[in-house]
Amino acid sequence: MSGVLTVSSKASPFPYAAVAIATYTQKAELNFDEGASGLILELDGSKISTEDEIVRALAKAGGLSDDSAKTSAYFALAKALPTLTAFNEIVAALDSLDDHLAYRTFLVGHDITAADWIVWGVLKGNVKIIGLLKNNKHTHLLRWFSHIDSLESTRLALASLSEAKSQKARSNKTAASFALGLVDAKEGEVVTRFPPEPSGYLHIGHAKAAMLNQYFAKMYKGKMLIRFDDTNPTKERTEFEETILEDLSLLEVHGDKISHTSDYFDELYEYALKIIRSGKAYADDTEQAQMRDERFHGIASKHRDDSVEDNLKHFEEMKAGTEEGQRWCIRAKMSVDNPNKAMRDPVIYRCNILPHHRTGTKWKIYPTYDFACPIVDSIEGVTHALRTNEYRDRNPQYYWMIEALGLRRVNIWDFSRLNFIYTLLSKRKLHWFVDTGLVRGWDDPRFPTVRGIRRRGMTVEALRQFMLAQGPSQAIVSLEWDTLWTLNKKVIDPVAPRHWAIAKSGMVPNPEVGEKTTVFSSHILVEQEDALSFDDQEEITLMDWGNAIVRSKTVDPTGTITAIEMELNLAGDFRKTKKKITWLAQPTTAYPLVEVTLLDHDYLITKKKLEENDDVKDFVTPVSEFREDALADANVKDLEKGDIIQFERKGYYIFDGVYDGRMEFIQIPDGRAASLISKANSQSATPLPSGQATPGNRKGAGSVAAQIDTPTDTKMYPVAKVYGEESLTTPADTKMYKTVDVIRVESHRATRAI
Repeated sequence: MSGVLTVSSKASPFPYAAVAIATYTQKAELNFDEGASGLILELDGSKISTEDEIVRALAKAGGLSDDSAKTSAYFALAKALPTLTAFNEIVAALDSLDDHLAYRTFLVGHDITAADWIVWGVLKGNVKIIGLLKNNKHTHLLRWFSHIDSLESTRLALASLSEAKSQKARSNKTAASFALGLVDAKEGEVVTRFPPEPSGYLHIGHAKAAMLNQYFAKMYKGKMLIRFDDTNPTKERTEFEETILEDLSLLEVHGDKISHTSDYFDELYEYALKIIRSGKAYADDTEQAQMRDERFHGIASKHRDDSVEDNLKHFEEMKAGTEEGQRWCIRAKMSVDNPNKAMRDPVIYRCNILPHHRTGTKWKIYPTYDFACPIVDSIEGVTHALRTNEYRDRNPQYYWMIEALGLRRVNIWDFSRLNFIYTLLSKRKLHWFVDTGLVRGWDDPRFPTVRGIRRRGMTVEALRQFMLAQGPSQAIVSLEWDTLWTLNKKVIDPVAPRHWAIAKSGMVPNPEVGEKTTVFSSHILVEQEDALSFDDQEEITLMDWGNAIVRSKTVDPTGTITAIEMELNLAGDFRKTKKKITWLAQPTTAYPLVEVTLLDHDYLITKKKLEENDDVKDFVTPVSEFREDALADANVKDLEKGDIIQFERKGYYIFDGVYDGRMEFIQIPDGRAASLISKANSQSATPLPSGQATPGNRKGAGSVAAQIDTPTDTKMYPVAKVYGEESLTTPADTKMYKTVDVIRVESHRATRAI
């Protein structure tokens, strides 16, 4: 019974009470629509447009306790408070509330009610009252207000409002920027490029860059190049090129040409000689720590004014990879004390004697990204280099290289990097999760990698819409995931087939429900939670069948319902029943049900944003995967891996495959607050005791169970290999493709009685 609450983020006065109670009760999805003329709640086929009625309706739908007489008095107070203008009148009203709350937790009764929400909403939206509360002269009222204000659901509702406001601003800027297009762009001549380093898997941040590059290439009927920036043999592998191309295929991003920076090593070497001979670069053997300190303090290297002959001699030693050559590097002679520290004589060539995965042992020297990128961009005909604004300080460096070497100019176009709350994008930290076995691999649905979010049910269309909505925004903010998952829900909802699943724990049989004119028997199963809600002689609706009347229930000493007897009433009106129940026929040999596992996931970390000095081990969510055994209707047998469905009254799921003889379905977040609240028991910013991280595994938290074997094939969908079917040789050992067994643990999370 989920409704939709539509409101504009710029509504004045803003209906804080309606928005907050919708999130608290989880009975209405928030829909921020800037074109909305008013507040509208669509619930159970009716539309409600006043905040008072909306709060009452959601409180009732959410089962909040109520005292009609007392509640009505507080609704009247909430209506009167905004009309008070005199200071003494406002203070008197606050004094009255403060006195009332001196010995009470809530305004009415012992639990939060509609009265609390309506009064809190009025206070929240009144600047004068907020100012008075900050004076700390109404301690009891402030305690009550702060409690409601700090609820997880309230914070999520307010965060959604902030995101809606910022999204509106970004959308306006995006529309204008897209209308203007790229600088100096000509139809049919635009060339963009996506230059990933083949040292790992693509994540959602890379997805934005790839999709925007493709968008503008298509917009101008131009080309997009995929170039592997393979200038560091220490980290790079041929196998990663394969996985990156697979990730791009999962995003429906395809380049017009694939190249490598290593294709241009000969040319880059010649350009290095050119810049040294011109006196604009020099060889340096300063130790790394000292060089970093000198650059920071604007101190020139002792070799900065060495002769061209000496610099060329040292560069030749580097090229040969001799012991002497390995001590040196080449630095561009840009500036010693430029306020932009990126311009303080950066390194442009360094020595590395490890074999390169494509060129073998031919080279012992390799250009840095900052030297190679502008040169290869110019050589390959790139007209517009799109990259995140974390490179902004290095843009002058990029143009310095172009000018120093007399190359064709390339336009740089900046956009903001994507950052999400409770999300790690650092390759090093993601490596740690894989290497320690806290996740099952780089395609784990808890990972922000492309294959991770796709495996969790994110569609390409939703990603595309989201990335284009972000557009060229320069704002560096940590985004909530709700907007992206809400977009995804809009994409999958019209096309997701509907199925039924009943949790096995506490299933209630129904021995005498009557005959069905289908292949199912007269014995059906319902969930324990539904059974507990039934009153004797209550009429309910069995979905896709008809009404039935609950005649009796059998309850064991623990209070668990073990059986229910119902009588079909097919003449009953389903519109008059409050409860619409999913059910399954009890399995028989002739008509078996399907054993399935339903998986839900939490964030991997308990802190919204890790700081530079934070140790990721201290903020690992104790349990981040939850599993529930269930029975599903036989139609799910026809699903293929990657199919998205909806289990009625449970949510959206993506079929992940068959493991240990059971079909596994991963729950897809739908953007609502309930699906995005961190399930960790600790507060979001509270670290765990150091070294006590618990694996997010295939059972949950609690007693240790047997280990499981995880399939090593992490490809969601078949993707053709770019290098053909021949086996790839990797010169160094890597664990990137080895899957670590994960320990099963029982969940401590509060589960529904089913």
